Amino acid sequence: MVRRNYLTIALAILLGLALVMTACQSGTGDQASEGAAAAEDRSADEYIYVSAMGNLEFFNAHKYGWEWAGDALGVTSTYVGPAEYDMNAMVAAFDQAIAKKPKGTAVFAVEPILEPSINKAVEAGIPVVTILGDLPGTKRLAFVGSSQYELGYIGGQNLAEALNGEGEVAILSIPSVGMFDEREAGFRAAFDEYPGIEVVQVGDTGADTVTAINTAKDILQRFPDLAAFVGTDSTGGIGAATAVEELGRVGEVKIVSMDRNSDVLEKIKEGVVTGTVAQNDAAMAFWALQTLYNYNYNQAPLTSDNAAAGVNAGPSSVTTAANYVDESNLEYFLKANEIYAP
Repeated sequence: MVRRNYLTIALAILLGLALVMTACQSGTGDQASEGAAAAEDRSADEYIYVSAMGNLEFFNAHKYGWEWAGDALGVTSTYVGPAEYDMNAMVAAFDQAIAKKPKGTAVFAVEPILEPSINKAVEAGIPVVTILGDLPGTKRLAFVGSSQYELGYIGGQNLAEALNGEGEVAILSIPSVGMFDEREAGFRAAFDEYPGIEVVQVGDTGADTVTAINTAKDILQRFPDLAAFVGTDSTGGIGAATAVEELGRVGEVKIVSMDRNSDVLEKIKEGVVTGTVAQNDAAMAFWALQTLYNYNYNQAPLTSDNAAAGVNAGPSSVTTAANYVDESNLEYFLKANEIYAP
């Protein structure tokens, strides 16, 4: 009798499961067909990233992230722009991109000369996201990138700790370019928290390694007690490293660089550079494309018709995280650079 009762219960459970599975399969089928109808092929949609200095290793991660984002979203992602720091060539590349009427563009908004092209694109119905640098006075949709101030502040805090709060420091930068001035302000704010640290000079590298080396050498000779350099970009960091090596000051002068270029990382490995501040570069490119894609296809209904109302239902700024690289974690960044290499 007991066995028969168990058998009856088991059969009832199996029958119930069969009914549930049938219902689920029916529902899944309906949902699948709805999903198939909604999954539109958007591979012909082109999004263009306009930049400059494409020959720098720094932009390998951006190129990788942009392509990765295109693959993830099922669209075509194209990277254009001059190999050198040539603003006229960058404007020309931007104008050529606008002529292709892409679904959206991301632009390295490094100088105001790009403002007319940004506005021209938006007026032509092409949404623009600024990346890395920002030109907030334009009609751009959003800015995606780091807080330039935070980049400097993180670097300054880490250097101050390495100096135990004391010493003369020189800043290698590109003065009068907004994003680098903001980084310098971040460094200075961090140093202001340590009365024993004094900024003795700001050197202009012109974003050129040879210039950065010569500038760093001049500063070392002028300030023999210099305790450290900070760089607002990677040329400042590698310029300081080379100068310190050539003048036999390795170990005496600490260096905090910017960005995660392999040459800078190798100098950390060799003990020449103390550390560097890494932007979230590959992810930055991803979020730029994601912002444009969502603007086109996934806007929340802020109004009954966002386009007609002239509203932006998405973010106006996406701030990506900054990270400090030193000997404790640099191997992970070096391996990633191998992945990003073209």
